[in-house]
Amino acid sequence: MEKNAKIYVAGHRGLVGSAIVRSLERQGYTNLIYRTHKEMDLTNQADVFRFFEEEKPEYVVLAAAHVGGINANQTYPADFIYINSIIQCNVIKAAHDNKVKKLLFLGSSCIYPKMAHQPMDEDQLLTGPLEVTNEGYAIAKISGLEMCKFFKQQYGDDFISCMPTNLYGPNDNFNLETSHVLPALIRKFDDAKKTGAPSVELWGTGAPLREFLYVDDMADACVYLLENYSGLKHVNIGTGKEITIKELAEMIKRIVGFEGEIVWNSSMPDGTPRKLLDVSYLRSIGWKEKVSLEEGIRKSYEWYISQDESDLKK
Repeated sequence: MEKNAKIYVAGHRGLVGSAIVRSLERQGYTNLIYRTHKEMDLTNQADVFRFFEEEKPEYVVLAAAHVGGINANQTYPADFIYINSIIQCNVIKAAHDNKVKKLLFLGSSCIYPKMAHQPMDEDQLLTGPLEVTNEGYAIAKISGLEMCKFFKQQYGDDFISCMPTNLYGPNDNFNLETSHVLPALIRKFDDAKKTGAPSVELWGTGAPLREFLYVDDMADACVYLLENYSGLKHVNIGTGKEITIKELAEMIKRIVGFEGEIVWNSSMPDGTPRKLLDVSYLRSIGWKEKVSLEEGIRKSYEWYISQDESDLKK
């Protein structure tokens, strides 16, 4: 990509999109364009098509998505499948119609089958039933990956996809009703520390294994793929390392400085037992993460406590 190429980052205010903007700027890209939700509703096809016709972006990163944790996915499955599906359809078709040079679509590791062989390589997609607690979101994201593949097959569009593992970092969602596990734990332990609570209750047993990647590492991988990859299949982005939720909770408790107890509510769901990505392909083409989990959590907590409390809890 030319350093002055016009690059549209959809979802530039979110966890993923903001990190991709930071990475592009660090690497010298100077012509980045964005739109807030108020300026353009990605679920409105007319808005999206008009934007592409007027702005003619050369490259597109589709990082906009309606996301949430187990509770949100179980409560609002219709919202997750509808909003994500329509965003993807609008942006991908507009990119095709306006001859975008390259598009990167971001999937999610939760779209692999619930009982997929571990670690999950790219070929595990669509080989078994999904985890029911996030089925709506997963089906939508699978559709996005397949759209990119089919537009490449039928029209020759350079539309590629990547599959990030669980992400965390600056601009994460800390709302306990909709957040993912790591930011939710940061907020729960910080709230308990501030109020002097004797304990913190957490869902499940703590036994599931999860992989986590600092979002700025993920963003650097995305830019690397934009510059170096044009294959047909999606590419996993992760660390290839895993930790139990219990171990994660203990690590965050220590970093936050909460001195009370952790109480596990085993009547609540654990979700998928294990989700570890096979990242051997990404490493084979020259990319590896830089930030350790403990360092990344410290950075995330420092960012969290530096923010205005009313903004974080919206």
